[in-house]
Amino acid sequence: MLSHTVKKQLKFKAIIIAALLAAIFLLMFFAGYPHAVERYFSESLYPVVSYLLHPVLNIFPFSVGDVLYIFVIGYLFFALYRFIKLLFKKQFMPAVFLAGGIIIKVQAAILIFYLFWGMNYFRPSAGERLNLRDTSYTTANLKAVTTMLIDSANATRGRLTPADFGQPNSTIYQNAVAAISKLSADSIQFRTYHPGVKPSILTPILNYIGTSGYFNPFSGEAQINYQMPVFNRPVVACHEMSHQMGYGPEDEADFVGFLAGINSHDKLLRYSAYHLAVDEFMHALYYRDSLANKELKPRVSKAVHQDFVNERAYWRAYQSKAEIITSIFYDKFLKVNNQPQGLDTYNRMILLVMAMYEKKVHG
Repeated sequence: MLSHTVKKQLKFKAIIIAALLAAIFLLMFFAGYPHAVERYFSESLYPVVSYLLHPVLNIFPFSVGDVLYIFVIGYLFFALYRFIKLLFKKQFMPAVFLAGGIIIKVQAAILIFYLFWGMNYFRPSAGERLNLRDTSYTTANLKAVTTMLIDSANATRGRLTPADFGQPNSTIYQNAVAAISKLSADSIQFRTYHPGVKPSILTPILNYIGTSGYFNPFSGEAQINYQMPVFNRPVVACHEMSHQMGYGPEDEADFVGFLAGINSHDKLLRYSAYHLAVDEFMHALYYRDSLANKELKPRVSKAVHQDFVNERAYWRAYQSKAEIITSIFYDKFLKVNNQPQGLDTYNRMILLVMAMYEKKVHG
């Protein structure tokens, strides 16, 4: 027989769970109206969150988001241990209270995720906002743009010196922030407040799960894998800061990172952007026309080709079952958040770049 106090506590927890569930349902209903999301969240609430949150957390030289994740993971393991221990001791009521508390915390985290940043997944596409919606292109056009990108990668790689490759991470981050800030100043569509990027404390783990960086939606921080090949780091930093702008989908963040890179005054960042684009476009061309892909391979300079070889060797050295498992989970996460292509979303940067080049040619 449950006491009056226990019944009251159970009822209170049930009310909180129901209220949070209703709030999440309302947010998901709101997510079905992209233009409303754009007006009331992406252009109204999110800029305020960015303006207030980013400068405060930029004070810390380390990633507060990393520390938060470490704490949360530790808590979840501890809570699971306590829950199992209570079940073995047949203390079912304390176990129910513990489970209820965990459910409430998870629901609160989901709400914070969407209110702090996650609703950006549901705004109109970047193609619509940037007037780059023409996604029809011929294989010949794809080959022509791929050729231009290869030539640009070759040229920017040829200008790099050992000193450029020896840049400390702090300099790489500063140049990336400058590029993002320049893009932000040039267009309201790329407006951001107090952009910044930090080395991730979790980099050794990121290596094993094949991750070059990530954006923490709870702290608004952009984190980067500080050990990956140096020519990858600049554009990845820009990619993660693109999420700070409110660009949710990965293909859009890649595109904004590419734009920031090719318009940068830093040689390493420009090469990093073209290196990324060549990789994406050569893959796209292979699936469209493998013979055209084969024809363009010799056009890639020896230095650029060697960078691709070094990049693959770096990630291959860390390949593990953990990477496969996390890829599956992340694929599902992207699909839930308005990116039905899952991990293939990264490859859709081509659509935006092709539309951009088409717009330049035809005005």
